[in-house]
Amino acid sequence: MTQTAQTPTAQPIRVLVWNEFRHERKNEAVAAHYPEGIHETVAAALREGGCEVRTATLDEPEHGLTEEALAWADVVFWWGHIAHGEVSAEATERVFARVMDGMGFVALHSAHFSKPFKRLMGTGCDLKWREANDKERLWVLAPGHPIASGLGEYIELEAEEMYGEFFDVPPPEELVFMSWFTGGEVFRSGCTYTRGRGRVFYFRPGHETYPTYHHPDIRRVLVNAARWAAPVDGPRPVFGNAKPLERLDG
Repeated sequence: MTQTAQTPTAQPIRVLVWNEFRHERKNEAVAAHYPEGIHETVAAALREGGCEVRTATLDEPEHGLTEEALAWADVVFWWGHIAHGEVSAEATERVFARVMDGMGFVALHSAHFSKPFKRLMGTGCDLKWREANDKERLWVLAPGHPIASGLGEYIELEAEEMYGEFFDVPPPEELVFMSWFTGGEVFRSGCTYTRGRGRVFYFRPGHETYPTYHHPDIRRVLVNAARWAAPVDGPRPVFGNAKPLERLDG
């Protein structure tokens, strides 16, 4: 009797969603949109997309970014704003090292100024901003990119904080989204990078006083980004002095 080979079942992508969790406990307008925290809303979208999700917040021991937590994670999603400076250098370096070793990193909104993202970019990561209920239209510039899967030609948000150019980051390897705001500004809102063996995605929308992470297309992007940023089973680079593969004469 011939036996048919079984295709192994794919394991769900393991995502650690990190959030300061400060605004939601101090600002009623933020709590109205995110009563359990921005991290829980992002986590819910990822779980709906089939990911296995844990959350971590700033005030946990080691900010929830322990060696064990990062070793477990395929991808880290990061939301931060008012307490970037409170993230320890040790936690920052642990995240950086894991990305270089293959873990994905998705920086959301004001995480452009987070210590891990700045460490990964090697630039100031500054920009211009305005909180004035601008309409935001995110145009899809890479319709064939996996992060844009299932979207129309743009995503429209009726009210968001404006981010404007110049955005002080390295040129992205691929620019998935470009935003336009009613004030006239544009912004590179979906930037992909490779750092070491890891993939990095910066996604602009998500100011805390707007219900952005409840928008179905934004939630679709979060899931797509997790799938794209997850590690691939590629070779591990070997560095240092190397013996020849072939015989060398002389």
